[in-house]
Amino acid sequence: MPKTNQGFLRKKMKKKKDYYCTNGHMSYAGRHLIIELWDAKNLSSLPKIRKSLKDSVNAIGATLLNIHLHKFSPSGGVSGVALISESHISVHTWPEYKYAALDIFVCGEVNPYEAINILKKQYETSNIQVSEIKRGIF
Repeated sequence: MPKTNQGFLRKKMKKKKDYYCTNGHMSYAGRHLIIELWDAKNLSSLPKIRKSLKDSVNAIGATLLNIHLHKFSPSGGVSGVALISESHISVHTWPEYKYAALDIFVCGEVNPYEAINILKKQYETSNIQVSEIKRGIF
């Protein structure tokens, strides 16, 4: 982003409450966790995946707007998204590989890391990899 736009955004952020993040050193649009689950279970169960999304939304302190899931055949894999006021949580599963890819993108004061233990429990795995990207650094 050109420096002239960065200054404009900083001034705008100071004037009103906005959905952005800050860690005391920088401001940014949001935190994006990329989560990989290996040796996971419950990857074809729509009710359990829906519950994992709802419980994750509650754990991070977000506001749930809607959940949409789709189950593929013949693999039984599921793709879905929990749309939240603060952005989204998405899930894509490959039961044949015991693998799930999730991402949690949030802005504002919610803490996406609060969902990690929920995901470990609901997908019955401790084999997890988490990466964080700060999006839209101002």
